[in-house]
Parts: sequence; C-alpha cells; structure tokens
Amino acid sequence: MARRSIGIVLNGVTGRMGYRQHLVRSILAIRDQGGLTTADGTVLWPEPILVGRSEVKLRAIAERHGLTEWSTDLGEALARPGVEVYFDTQITGARAAAVRTAIEAGKHVYTEKPLAEDVEEALELARLADEAGIRHGVVQDKLFLPGLLKLKRLVDGGFFGRILSVRGEFGYWVFEGDWQEAQRPSWNYRVEDGGGIIADMFCHWRYVLDNVIAPVRSVQALGAIHIPERVDENGKPYAATADDAAYGIFELEGGVIAQVNSSWTTRVFRDELVEFQVDGTEGSAVAGLRRCRVQHRSMTPKPVWNPDLPATEDFRAQWQEVPDNTEFDNGFKTQWELFLRHVADDGAFPWDFYAGARGVQLAELGLRSWKEGRRIEVPELAK
Repeated sequence: MARRSIGIVLNGVTGRMGYRQHLVRSILAIRDQGGLTTADGTVLWPEPILVGRSEVKLRAIAERHGLTEWSTDLGEALARPGVEVYFDTQITGARAAAVRTAIEAGKHVYTEKPLAEDVEEALELARLADEAGIRHGVVQDKLFLPGLLKLKRLVDGGFFGRILSVRGEFGYWVFEGDWQEAQRPSWNYRVEDGGGIIADMFCHWRYVLDNVIAPVRSVQALGAIHIPERVDENGKPYAATADDAAYGIFELEGGVIAQVNSSWTTRVFRDELVEFQVDGTEGSAVAGLRRCRVQHRSMTPKPVWNPDLPATEDFRAQWQEVPDNTEFDNGFKTQWELFLRHVADDGAFPWDFYAGARGVQLAELGLRSWKEGRRIEVPELAK
C-alpha cells in the first residue's frame, strides 16, 4: 500500500486548543492509527511542522512527541519541501494576516474560527483562496459531537414534527485569576485583542443552528461585562473590556425561535457544559456534548402546576436515552480527516471560508444588535 506524506504547518500549537485538540487528539492520533486511507487506497501520513512565537515551548512539545520539525518563522515553515496545508489556531487578531500569507504561498488552508475579525475581511480571504485555487476550511467541531449528531439524526428523521423552538445553555465559571488561575487566556476578555464571548460563541451557534435546525434569519442580542476586572497570567490586574456573557434570540427559517445563553460567569447546574432543548409538535429532545434524550408526544405526561404542594414527579426519569448506534470519534479529528481527504481526493467539504464568514457575520450583527438595542435581520452572504 502506497504512503504519501503531507506536510502540515500548525501555527499556534503552543496554545491549549492547538496543542490538545489539533496536534495531540487529531494529527498525532491519525498517525497513531496508521495514517488516513484515501479513496485510491493511498495512506496519507501527516508530517506536522510546529510554528509559534516561543522557541522553548515549541522545542519542548516536539521533544515530548518525538517530532523534529518546528519554527518561529512562518514564512520559512511554509517554504519547506512537502508542505501542502497550513492550519491556524492563533489569537483572532493574528489570524487573517497569517492566512493571507499561506494563501499567497499556495497552501491549502484550514483554520480555527473566527476566520477574521469582521465579515468583510472574512469574505476577502474566501475570495483570495478561491482565486488561488486552494482548498479552504474552517473548524466547526460541534457538528461532530455525539450529542448533536444524535440530534441531527432526530431532525432528519422527522421526530419533532414541526419544530417550534430551541433553547441553548452554554458556559461555566471562569475564575477571575486572583485566587485561582483562570481556565481561559486573558486575551479573551480584552476586546482590543479580539476577545469577547459574542465574537467567540456566535460563530459556533451560527453553524449549529444552520446545519442542525434551520438557517438563521435574524438576531437580537444583549451582551454584558459582568466582571470588569480580572488578573492575567502574570498576576497583573487588567480591565476586562470584552463581553463575558451574551443572551441571544435568533429567528430561524420557518419561524423557529432559538434562545441561546452563553456565559463565562455562570456555575453549572446541568448535565453538560452545553445543552440544547428542541421542542416540536410531536416531541422534544435535550442534547449535550455526548448525550441526547427525548420525550415523544405519546409519552408526554400531564403535569399540573400547584405551588402549594411539593413536586412528586421525577421529570428527568420521563425521558428516554437516544442510543449511540455507531462509534463516535473525536470531533476535531473527524473534521481533520474530512479536510485532508478534501485536499487529497477532492472529497466534499462544505465548511469552507464562506461558512466561516457566516459565523463572523452573526457575531458582528450580534454585537451591533447589543449596541443598538434592536433586532437585526441576517442577510444572505454572496460569494
């Protein structure tokens, strides 16, 4: 069986997401399974070239995993023989320039979201990529989570009848950094560095709603800076200028109403860090990262509100678990495999830069809705 090496420049791999999900659980996991078999039987063998700002951190990661290729110079890394793919997981403000450099170098580009800081820049990158004739894609990992795959199966199978509404809850308490170290980098809380939960999470909610339920047609959002001062990685207090919570209402095609709360200032009292409840005329479902439970119309109990008596029903016990019916791999790894096959085989890959631009668009309109205090329609983006 023939084996083909494919060089992949991974920029920003010293960060938490770039290291854990993209290097270890995706690229190295593909190597651990023996590579990726393409349509003609060739085995693709990823050869990662680690890129970042810290020579010390890059060398430590490379030595930890038996890798030899790394650089602090993006241009030099892109020019190495055998490099075909560029991947970006830097902070948002640094992404567009690096992606543009990779496009100019003729490399296929796969990137974390948001693709850019505004929709015009995102669309420009998409057009440049098309003109260069390269493959391009944006990470939309939540589409590959077991819970949402089960939810999508229910939608496609007509389980809900007519879908009425969606209610989403996402978030957890991110420590302020004073007496316990924060779980997220400080740049997330500075708008001048591309931070903010609307910029981050509305990109996710766009592709989840568009692909699982129905296309988004309008947005009304309220953001908040609940904790105005935090402490950074060096123990220095700083002003939090970016929103740490967002409360969004989205009207979807067909009249479906979605309400999604996103917060880094909430303590978790739910089964998973993100959950979506979908209610329809024939049934309802609650889906998280892994689990999905349903209650059909025929099995719906008839509770009666009585504030004078304690509740006697175990409401959670009245729902049924949706079976796996298949084996689910890591969502990041699954999408990486699809993109690499897209590069090697011309396989389908609908999550391109234009899909990424739609996420940026919703975040941009959400911020505008918050600023102007009104509902805003979401227009179609032309290629």
